[in-house]
Amino acid sequence: MGNPAFRTSKRPKPSSGPSRRRHPAGHHHLLVLLPSAVAVAVAAMDGDPSRQVRVRFVTKLPPPLRAPPAAIAVPADLTRMGLSEIVNSLLAAAEPDHQTQPFDFIVDGELVRLPLQEFLLAKGISAERVLELEYVKAVAPRKQEEPCPHDDWVSAVDGSNSGFILSGCYDGFARLWKDAAVCTQILEGHADAITSARFINKRSETEGSLHVVTGSKDRSLRLYKCDTSVSMDYPKRVGAYKILRGHTASVKSISVDPSGDMLCSGSWDNTIKLWAVERSEDDDAVSLKKRRMNSDSSGPEESQLEGSATSTLLGHTQGVTSVAWPEQKTIYSASWDHSVRQWDIQTVKETWNMFCGKALNCLDCGGEGSSLIAAGGSDPVLRVWDPRKPGTLAPVFQFSSHSGWITACKWHPSSCFHLVSSSFDGKVMLWDLRTAWPLASVDSHEDKVLCADWWKGNSVISGGADSKLCISSGIHIV
Repeated sequence: MGNPAFRTSKRPKPSSGPSRRRHPAGHHHLLVLLPSAVAVAVAAMDGDPSRQVRVRFVTKLPPPLRAPPAAIAVPADLTRMGLSEIVNSLLAAAEPDHQTQPFDFIVDGELVRLPLQEFLLAKGISAERVLELEYVKAVAPRKQEEPCPHDDWVSAVDGSNSGFILSGCYDGFARLWKDAAVCTQILEGHADAITSARFINKRSETEGSLHVVTGSKDRSLRLYKCDTSVSMDYPKRVGAYKILRGHTASVKSISVDPSGDMLCSGSWDNTIKLWAVERSEDDDAVSLKKRRMNSDSSGPEESQLEGSATSTLLGHTQGVTSVAWPEQKTIYSASWDHSVRQWDIQTVKETWNMFCGKALNCLDCGGEGSSLIAAGGSDPVLRVWDPRKPGTLAPVFQFSSHSGWITACKWHPSSCFHLVSSSFDGKVMLWDLRTAWPLASVDSHEDKVLCADWWKGNSVISGGADSKLCISSGIHIV
């Protein structure tokens, strides 16, 4: 017969200090210290001892957010919302100025997304033991910033720079947004919609300048250098200093190598091309052209380089929709031919492939050791594979809460658990590998969401067919 669960008193003494009560026989070493108001609240939830679970709240959060470590009995049907209420009550009792906030709870490395009793049953955990619940700040946006308007679909975003957001638009322009609020530069030159835009985070990046690459339906890539040191009241128009030509169909995706010296592009011509960011002096494939930036003959002449690819990776049988360059020697690609492929840059050969049965739209590498591959495509399921496990095509994780095709997926830059995804269903969702349920579903768009990324580690940015760049901020990820 199991030990009886401890019940907090329904009639605590009216003193302002903590109520103190011993456990039943056999548990004299466990003491519960509950503020009176919390004891009343917990007891009011469910007074039936047979439907209670003893828990201890622990956390890695700093001291102001640390609840008393003593074990208490709580109703077995509590969800994470009820648990969050109790933790907030405990914190408020110790610190009157505590601001109530949502928490998530982890047991044995998994987030609790069921009522406690159901969770314990599903995981085979005894309800007789004291359950240790680690609480963390809930991962959900606290604020929707004012959206940044565009003239057409926002098809590309990059949040890898903490001071600026880069967006690409179907009007053929890319834009730099300072602090997610003011458009400081408009990058021009493409003859068709922009489909991809990336910061080139060069090791030798000088203060006040940013390098950017864009890809377009016009089959070209363009390189820009933007002077961000000069503040102005209106967007400055910037022309490309180099055009990369060679694809025979729309450029769909771009990724920059970790050093910032090379980049790769995936195209609807079924190929992946590698390009040098800078012109080498002995590169015969690069020609220097003079052109006038303005139709007015008195306008300034500006030198513009044209470059061709250093290598072409062949193997996909349909359009290459996404490329990722997570480490110096390895590129990953996703395609409408239903495959994910790994490429060795030195040999320019495919070293691994996996067919998943779905046309793919997006891919990103992350997780522990950046060794997991997340991809989404022509169904509502975001899948994660581990290429280190040969001989199996089964995803190690699947997330199925979207209701439309998935258009983008990105790992958090510093967390091996968290991802963001966007979909034609108009939603942006935040995920944690420790639960199959989304942490948050963001409904800031009024139409299909075409792209998404993290920004500054605590915000999510997204672009959509509603011609808006949206910023959801205040996301706490430990």
